[in-house]
Amino acid sequence: MPRFATIDVGTNSVLLLVADRTPEGRFQSVVERAEITRLGRGVDQSRRLSPEGMEATLSVITAFAQEARSLGAEGIAVSATSAARDAQNGAEFLQAAKERAGVTVEIISGEQEAQLSFASAHMDFGSEAAGPLLVIDIGGGSTEFIYGNSAGRVDFRHSYDVGSVRLTERFIRNDPPSTEERERVEKFLRDTFASLPPPPPTAELVGVAGTVTTLYAMQHRVDPYDSERVHGGTLTRAQLEQLVEQLFRTPLAERCKLPGLQPKRADVISCGALVLLEALRALRLEQCRVSDRGLRWGLLAHRFGASRT
Repeated sequence: MPRFATIDVGTNSVLLLVADRTPEGRFQSVVERAEITRLGRGVDQSRRLSPEGMEATLSVITAFAQEARSLGAEGIAVSATSAARDAQNGAEFLQAAKERAGVTVEIISGEQEAQLSFASAHMDFGSEAAGPLLVIDIGGGSTEFIYGNSAGRVDFRHSYDVGSVRLTERFIRNDPPSTEERERVEKFLRDTFASLPPPPPTAELVGVAGTVTTLYAMQHRVDPYDSERVHGGTLTRAQLEQLVEQLFRTPLAERCKLPGLQPKRADVISCGALVLLEALRALRLEQCRVSDRGLRWGLLAHRFGASRT
């Protein structure tokens, strides 16, 4: 079977997917890896990628590309999202990735990011959905909302400049965050999401990316992380409300020890959890399905699928 790879370079993490394409046109995972490199540290204020963030991210991209080639990948597609979009020195990062890793990184727009995330969720949940399918992709720098149907048609998509890293850097100064800081984040999210159109009746929400999978792993104490136990699970609004309360009252040193939470994600997970909770409130939904797959799977189908998405 032909083998391909995608590398998703986000504001907070870098993800690798190596997969075989079956004769039926579906993809089977061979290797999946994730490393938190925080490419987007400080970008919200400085509009520049930091030397530390770039170096950590370039090292991981190089290692992931080498692994994909050693596994026989015929092609490698690499995408970068919010941090690279916003940074004035994004071109410098792209050139360094080409020189060091031998890959061409494509900076995709928020709209493209939304489309690819929806394509990924639709592959897994589209046939199950009794009605319209909604997707939320919570990243470090941006959050995408996509409304579509079970046939895969997208009716609405929008990318908002809110994410776990961006909100933490913009609003949080205390450890643990103060009540006033939390209230400012909540108000900002309520105001931001007020422009969302109401979801169609019977719509099902699917959440993708690390914030959502981490919250599910914490809620169900999936430690060490196991994608098979996470993918397809459900988080309720009541569970999220409890998680948010716990996260905002717990100092960072203690958050780092919570089961299911990667220590490198502990400083930004509180704001990430608020994004998902406020999204559910804005959409007036009571639960969210959880997808362990995301943009990297949509990119795989788009670039290497038998029929382009």
